[in-house]
Amino acid sequence: MAAKLAGPGGGSRYSVSQNSEINVTPFVDVMLVLLIIFMVAAPLATVSVKVDLPPASAPPSQSPPKPIYISIKPNGSIFIGDFKTTLTDMGPDLKKNVGRRDPTKERIYIRADVNTEYGDFLDVMNKLQDNGFYSVALVGEDQNKGK
Repeated sequence: MAAKLAGPGGGSRYSVSQNSEINVTPFVDVMLVLLIIFMVAAPLATVSVKVDLPPASAPPSQSPPKPIYISIKPNGSIFIGDFKTTLTDMGPDLKKNVGRRDPTKERIYIRADVNTEYGDFLDVMNKLQDNGFYSVALVGEDQNKGK
């Protein structure tokens, strides 16, 4: 593409042609600066103390299982996660939730309403022990929340 400016006398003196060459000088300048930065930073990233490390023998860690929450409402209704259950069905429902994992090593989190009867809470605790769940954690409201 070319552009021609009309001027006095035909405009041949004012003819402008398109320059299709790329000016690589700024590109080269930027690359040289980056090269210098990496040449200075690379020795700083290496550790200068030589240590002969022993091989790792620990098996790779597995992701922890999903926690199991038991909720007790003030009226005595019991929930495993979001699903309602009864005191008599709680043991089999928990074992179904745990799957093939060992119930004696499984931690169960109990959330009880502040107005829950103490007897209802103890019934749930006794049912957990009867079914082999001995690791129990109680969940409470964080008093420092919002401070």
